[in-house]
Amino acid sequence: MWEWWRKNRPLLLGGILLLGALLWYSVNLRQQDETSFMESLVLRATGPVQAAFDRVIMGVADIWGHYLYLVETAEDNLSLVEENRSLQALLTQSDEVRLENARLRLLLDFKEAQEMATLPARVVAEDASSWFRTVMIDKGSDDNVTEGLPVVVAEGVVGRVVRSSPHFSRVLLITDASSAVASLLQDNRARGVCRGQGEQLVFDFVLRQEEVKIGDRVVTSGMGGVFPKGLVIGSVESIDRREFGLFQSIEVTPAVDFTHLEEVLVLLRSPQ
Repeated sequence: MWEWWRKNRPLLLGGILLLGALLWYSVNLRQQDETSFMESLVLRATGPVQAAFDRVIMGVADIWGHYLYLVETAEDNLSLVEENRSLQALLTQSDEVRLENARLRLLLDFKEAQEMATLPARVVAEDASSWFRTVMIDKGSDDNVTEGLPVVVAEGVVGRVVRSSPHFSRVLLITDASSAVASLLQDNRARGVCRGQGEQLVFDFVLRQEEVKIGDRVVTSGMGGVFPKGLVIGSVESIDRREFGLFQSIEVTPAVDFTHLEEVLVLLRSPQ
């Protein structure tokens, strides 16, 4: 204890003297009306220090307040960004529902106009290879879907079922090279066969003397026992009557946009 007192005695005595001076100054400040010489010296000595100390304190407080403001602003921005993302997701979902409802309304109108029983289905996969053009739908033999049934949308013919399992079926698109649909021109009733040719169709076996115009609509003829009569296939894109031969060379643009195929109707042979 004595050793500690010896080491810290100057510091303790200085603190006691400073405390005494402050107490004396405080008492005199309350009792005197005028500033004494000693008080003036104290004010001169401590004023700049106190002013500098105040400036430091105010600066630190200002920096801290600015920092808190930036933190709060950053948090608010993050909150607004998350809220904006949520609203964008809801808006996208709402648009998707609206577009799907529009497509389903078209299918419903088309379904009501058909005399045959129909079964709605959703496209769940498509063939990514360049050899075959097929899609898979989510209805199968458990839903009375069998091989050979025609598949359509409101715009026109999609294809026919070529494979069927209990819950899924594969549909061969009319644009596939192995697909052929008995067809006719809606205006002059000229008959032929529409064959797949990648993105387009060719209308074969139309005689050269038949009058065909660009834009003429091509529909199913009902021959062949697969597609009922009068379903839209597409419209004439180009005509080459050639100088020799019996038939014209006609290209047809499909009525269906196969790159945006989502919902379809399967035409059943018998009522469900």
